Amino acid sequence: MESYPFNADGLEQDTIDLYVDTYNELKSKLELCSIGHIDFHLDQFEVFKNGDRMRVLGAYAIKQHNGNDCYVLFIEKTYKYIGGKGHTAVDDDYQTWVVAYLKNDFDRVLIRRETLTDKLIELVHPVELDFEDDKAFSDTFFVLVNDRNKALRGIDRNFRNAVMDLRHDHFIIEILGHTLIAGIQGPMLPGTAVHLAEFAERLCKLC
Repeated sequence: MESYPFNADGLEQDTIDLYVDTYNELKSKLELCSIGHIDFHLDQFEVFKNGDRMRVLGAYAIKQHNGNDCYVLFIEKTYKYIGGKGHTAVDDDYQTWVVAYLKNDFDRVLIRRETLTDKLIELVHPVELDFEDDKAFSDTFFVLVNDRNKALRGIDRNFRNAVMDLRHDHFIIEILGHTLIAGIQGPMLPGTAVHLAEFAERLCKLC
């Protein structure tokens, strides 16, 4: 039986191949190392509450010279839904996410690409945090916060510049206190995973 740097139990070969390619690409570009079990408390994040079960298949640290390591996670999410003839069906989704620890306490923050619907809602119910001195960022991203003062202190120019460099329409960033997670709801190509990991690494150095 072939050995992989992640838990491949129950995975189809296409998924295994994607994760192998992603791992190898990350390993070639970054100082990546496997880690033991760490409880990242992922169940506290809203982006992980839309599934019925979640399993961390692989967890890796990206070592930083300042000691503030960030992490890459291979995650399996299982969903139940009503299929044909009213029967309950099950589907799995395989995702790649990063975790970074920030100096500032952001309280709760959600950042994603702004949609036309968001812009229309904002006209009626102004719920989004905008940055008057950074129109490009505000026009591009939808930012929801719990604590406006903490968010403004944390989402400074360096942070916004790093987020602006995420050139993928479906990236989601969620922050809880000092912990940031980022990824997309679905499979991720190896090159995109490297780009995401470099974003986390940049935050660990700047923020």
